[in-house]
Amino acid sequence: MKRRLAPFWMLLLMALLGLPTAGHSFDDRSAGGIATIPVGQLPQQARETLHLIRVGGPFPYAKDGVVFGNYERLLPRKARGYYHEYTVLTPGAHDRGARRIIAGRAGERYYTDDHYRTFRRILE
Repeated sequence: MKRRLAPFWMLLLMALLGLPTAGHSFDDRSAGGIATIPVGQLPQQARETLHLIRVGGPFPYAKDGVVFGNYERLLPRKARGYYHEYTVLTPGAHDRGARRIIAGRAGERYYTDDHYRTFRRILE
């Protein structure tokens, strides 16, 4: 008689293999296990911020370009100063909002729309 895996173990196995689980949509993962997003699927404001990063500004906020500490440790661990953060304008927000692009020294870029709770690596 075959034994069936308990639901918890099945979900854990599926998560480790990067397979979709019930109620969750599939998303591509980079080698580091971070979800990815093609640049064309970013909001227009994020694409504009990417352009400003490429050309060196000017940026809308004085804090744009400051060192991102990666205190949440959701991005690959690097030496302090490796990552810098940039604001992605949020229509209707009265402050900087929750959206950011984090730029790594080697050219990698990450997008968060929930103020560092989750990140997606930008595929350019």
